[in-house]
Amino acid sequence: MNRDTRVNSLGFAKSPAETRVVVAMSGGVDSSVVAAELATQGYDVIGVTLQLYDHGAALAKSGACCAGRDIHDARRVAETLGFPHYVLDYENTFKEAVIDEFADSYLAGATPVPCIRCNERVKFRDLLETARDLDADCMATGHYIQRAEGAAKAELHMAADSARDQSYFLFSTTQEQLDYLRFPLGHLQSKAETRALAQKYGLSVADKPDSQDICFVPNGNYAAVIEKLRPGAADPGDIVDQEGNILGNHRGVIHYTIGQRRGLGIGGLADPLYVVKLDPEKRHVVVGPKEALTTKIVPVREINWLGDAAFEAQSEIAVRVRIRSTKLPSDAIIRPTGPTTADVELLTPEEGVSPGQACVFYSAEGTRVLGGGWIWRGY
Repeated sequence: MNRDTRVNSLGFAKSPAETRVVVAMSGGVDSSVVAAELATQGYDVIGVTLQLYDHGAALAKSGACCAGRDIHDARRVAETLGFPHYVLDYENTFKEAVIDEFADSYLAGATPVPCIRCNERVKFRDLLETARDLDADCMATGHYIQRAEGAAKAELHMAADSARDQSYFLFSTTQEQLDYLRFPLGHLQSKAETRALAQKYGLSVADKPDSQDICFVPNGNYAAVIEKLRPGAADPGDIVDQEGNILGNHRGVIHYTIGQRRGLGIGGLADPLYVVKLDPEKRHVVVGPKEALTTKIVPVREINWLGDAAFEAQSEIAVRVRIRSTKLPSDAIIRPTGPTTADVELLTPEEGVSPGQACVFYSAEGTRVLGGGWIWRGY
């Protein structure tokens, strides 16, 4: 009798029972629904949760992930559905790979995105290797993004629900990682569908609020975290115009971001001023008119390329790009300057482009994610 070789829902030519999948469980509703769906379909599910930062501090904080209450919630879901669940202590790794760079980037006048580094350096590197060590066929997450089998290789695509799309935070996913990863929620049309599935499976987290802030930054107060991690970081300095004339004083460069208008403490001027540059070495916050924020050419480095043609072999690549998570992709041209560097020309100049942010590439038409890189100079 011939063995049934039909492809299962995760893309493997074997039965779900013969397919082992590690589910990265943060304790939230999204990853819990992924685990429930796969377990109900008969897959050999193993849940893994990463403890990323201090238990004691996390227990009192709502709206976070990967901490005390969330670990408990993930374990409870696994117990309800009857699959094994493991908690891995990654506090030291997380601090070295994500938190320390976050602090150093801020001190250098950048505006970092630690969630991207966490996906890149912890979840999709170390956790993925753990999944391989457990002999899993793949690793599944609750991210809102889609993986599709293209003509040449696996492709990354934006989520069906544009309001939930997380492609900006996953641009650094490598092709090797993409081959191994699965994103079962990417096709859903709304978060309401996810919560309905959680109710269907009787999950205790069905009504749990979404995480809002960066997990290790309580109430979004970046400066307080930096001061704790790097004592003396909030040294005062001068607010200067673009010619270097002193207009006022500030309480520390870390309290300011590119594009900021409010809270400068400069009055009596005819036209409003905006932060256009941060100079940590001189402890200067440079301000100027709104038009000084406009940027057309964006230098990008550490590029991860997921396109079909070799990146550096192309002189120009017509794409759409997103330079902050809250904006829709807009037309641009990539001009490679090296294997992992490029100048990106924005066909419609944008305001407030900041070093440390991501520049994510999308196909000129359609939903495919072509990778992206890090903005290293926004002025």
